[in-house]
Amino acid sequence: MATRKLALTATVLVAMVTLLAAQNAQTPKTALAMSVAAKNFLAAISPAQKGEASFKFDDPERLNWHFIPRPRKGLPLKNLEGEALKTARTFIHSGLSEAGYDQALNIMSLEELLYLLEDGERDVRRDRRDPGKYYLSVFGEPSDTGMWGWRLEGHHISLNFTIKDGKVVSSTPEFFGANPGTVDAGKGRQIRVLGPEEDIARQVLKLCTPEQQKVCWISKEAPGEVPGPNAAQAVVTAPVGLPYSQMSEDQKKLIQELLSEYLKNLPADIEQERRAAINGAGIDKLYFAWYGLSELHEPHHYRVQGPTFVIEYNNTQNNANHVHSMWRNLGGDFGIPVK
Repeated sequence: MATRKLALTATVLVAMVTLLAAQNAQTPKTALAMSVAAKNFLAAISPAQKGEASFKFDDPERLNWHFIPRPRKGLPLKNLEGEALKTARTFIHSGLSEAGYDQALNIMSLEELLYLLEDGERDVRRDRRDPGKYYLSVFGEPSDTGMWGWRLEGHHISLNFTIKDGKVVSSTPEFFGANPGTVDAGKGRQIRVLGPEEDIARQVLKLCTPEQQKVCWISKEAPGEVPGPNAAQAVVTAPVGLPYSQMSEDQKKLIQELLSEYLKNLPADIEQERRAAINGAGIDKLYFAWYGLSELHEPHHYRVQGPTFVIEYNNTQNNANHVHSMWRNLGGDFGIPVK
């Protein structure tokens, strides 16, 4: 009887492994999803639009990223409709999780709010503030072999991906911003697109002992911008602030929660690779630094830095109601190793 039970158990295990393998086979990795989505997008647009969207892989434009409202190369979403727009949205979604895709759409939608709120002639405002002025650019030929990349960019969004031989080798620079940072339409009707990233970090500061504050709170003056806002590689100094190893258990949990708030925007395999890199380099080597004042709607900036990455979060403009946040890879953005 025992032998029969063992045999049945083995059969069940084989069935489970087969089922899991089938499920995995049905769920393409992110690089494959990107390649398929990019090909479908390029096939759905007109030859003239393909000319706007397509660049050589080594074109200098690939490194020409920024998040301000400025003239851009690439194909704007506002020029797409029907099947072409549908494939563009699928393409964008291939580089983001559901949470990340929702965040990107929310940030885009804030452009319509700015159009309504800002002063000036209507046509001028519409040209500057338009939810359709987000541009897709493809660098190289989407393929399962060789190098290619792509970018989604517009005001307060810059997502940059580099793929090599069917693997995403870089997903940075990654930038998200929000203006207004807080949209307050009354009780129970407040929207803060990047609010959790701010609130969790503030809790870490609030839990600091007086001695920890001396280390963590670098300055009561916040820098006016994230460092290296359009540099091809991260602009960093040696880590400063409170080391993870000197945090309380509650602070450590908050740092993990803060990392998750950023990482959840990415597809699962990219998220897992970033986590593995952070843990492999040593979680105790993380540092948290705060600049500026400590309360909501007061100018502030924070940094989380480890051996493999740096997060910069800045909220100083428009009476501290204008957020810039980015994740940079200290090993090299755009798949270019830092020497």
